[in-house]
Amino acid sequence: MIKQWLQKNMKGDPVLWGIVIAFSLISVAVVYSATGTLAYKSKEGNTEYFLFKHTTLILVGLAFMWLAHKLDYRYYSKLSLLALIISVPLLLFTYFFGSNINEASRWITIPVINQTFQPSDLAKLALISYLASMLSKKQHELHLKKTLIPIFLWTGAICGLIVLTNTSTAVLLFLTSMLLLFIGRVPLKYLMVAMVFCVVLGAAGLAAGQRLDTAISRVEAFRSDTEVPFQLEQSYIAIATGSLLGKGPGNSDQRDILPHPYSDFIYAIILEEYGLVGGVIVLFLYLALLYRGLVTVNKSNGAFGGLLSAGLTFSLVLQGMVNMAVAVGLGPITGLPLPLLSMGGTSLIFTGISLGIILSVSRTGNEFEKAPAKVAVNA
Repeated sequence: MIKQWLQKNMKGDPVLWGIVIAFSLISVAVVYSATGTLAYKSKEGNTEYFLFKHTTLILVGLAFMWLAHKLDYRYYSKLSLLALIISVPLLLFTYFFGSNINEASRWITIPVINQTFQPSDLAKLALISYLASMLSKKQHELHLKKTLIPIFLWTGAICGLIVLTNTSTAVLLFLTSMLLLFIGRVPLKYLMVAMVFCVVLGAAGLAAGQRLDTAISRVEAFRSDTEVPFQLEQSYIAIATGSLLGKGPGNSDQRDILPHPYSDFIYAIILEEYGLVGGVIVLFLYLALLYRGLVTVNKSNGAFGGLLSAGLTFSLVLQGMVNMAVAVGLGPITGLPLPLLSMGGTSLIFTGISLGIILSVSRTGNEFEKAPAKVAVNA
């Protein structure tokens, strides 16, 4: 009976469902441990507060994922341009009037519920959907004026607005967009033009924005042979003391010292508490997510579904890889959370929507594969 209910209500790639559920369980356990010190500082020692809040947000994210997977993914093509148009004033409002946290105005605080919202999450989802839509409609006729110029303008504008307050997110979105354009068969000469155009706009946005000095200092610290940033030093200690099997759940020491152990450096806490084995399992889950996303691309019954699934999969996995690389010292500190694992607010909802869209593409592809078999049987 349970199996029948699951087959009826949770369609699409079952392996992808399993990966998401595994991430959710790991996230609850690690965030609960990593927020202990934060609870004593801000909630008078009420450690259950963040456990309840984070679990609730994960459940809300899973609910949005379920709703998104029930909707035919082709509807997102119609909504993408509208979402982009809405994103522009939201990004500008955030830059000028947003909540300033850690010297960056990336958030808008939603009244009544007092929950922060990052317009860059909406803009990222909208841009990937828009690029997939435009490239799929014009696969055989990629006209410069009708197709490529609007694509280049929107990509440059969105990345340029995001870089005003969030360098790392803008760079990752730019790389994802370029990869999507390459997969979408944009000629190399035009792809180079797009790259130059977006880099120029991005550099202008970075110079005019809030994060230029921070970006320069982090790159210089990464390249330095003598200076080790405080966050990275504490991350190294967490990794070294975690050894092969870790200290065990809830036994982290660096969560009391490491800045943002529940978001930016949650992978260091995973390595400390669950050891190298736990870190490899998390890495394997991201690689499995990438593989199942590419399987969905292969099975999609249209160019839009394939490009949309590819763009969203690359976006999630690339961010995860960058976060883990930073935690082990393979890249400059970025401030990016680890998707599906870090404590977050509305970012968990947009992650859920992204995964739901991938599942929607997978569901439609599975139904398309089964349709010929049914016709054959009826014949």
